Amino acid sequence: MDGTIGGDAVELVAAALRSHSIEATVTETGPEARDVVLGLVPVGAEVHSGKSKTLEDLGLYSEIMESGRYDAIRPRMMAMDRATQGREIRKLTSAPDFMLGSVAAVTADGTLVAASATGSQLGAYASGAGRVILVVGSQKIVPDLDAAMRRIREIVTPWEMDRVRERMGVDTALEKVLLILGEWRPGRTTVVLVREPVGI
Repeated sequence: MDGTIGGDAVELVAAALRSHSIEATVTETGPEARDVVLGLVPVGAEVHSGKSKTLEDLGLYSEIMESGRYDAIRPRMMAMDRATQGREIRKLTSAPDFMLGSVAAVTADGTLVAASATGSQLGAYASGAGRVILVVGSQKIVPDLDAAMRRIREIVTPWEMDRVRERMGVDTALEKVLLILGEWRPGRTTVVLVREPVGI
């Protein structure tokens, strides 16, 4: 068993997402998902992304942030002074033309569950971004919201705690959870489902 979830579960989630006006594309592998995402983002587009292991594992984070082919918000943000330009940073990161990322879980009925300590990416996910593209590995498919919260508490948060301690020397915490039940404007959000596990 290679950890890949069969077609039925993934296709059922994709169908559920589509029924909620969220576009869904199914890919077999991470590299295929990467190609799909890059096909959705025009060269030169303004793009933002949170720190996502899924995007990092697929090489999407470095492609967007470092290739020079896109107007990446994060390098601009990191060059700004948080003490004196906090308002500008908030406005810049909350309403990008394209927002890339992932979620902690997706339920069988197509609810996307995003978790965060600061919530910095959640506003863009919910309404601020013009387009949202989320890459979701099949290991994140769970039966319901209770299972989603267990996954967040038992898998995602401990991994993130280790990562934040190593990078910043502080603890993280689960402070905010966003449930995306559907889209008011069809086509705004696209989920790229990957049959093989990617990310955490």
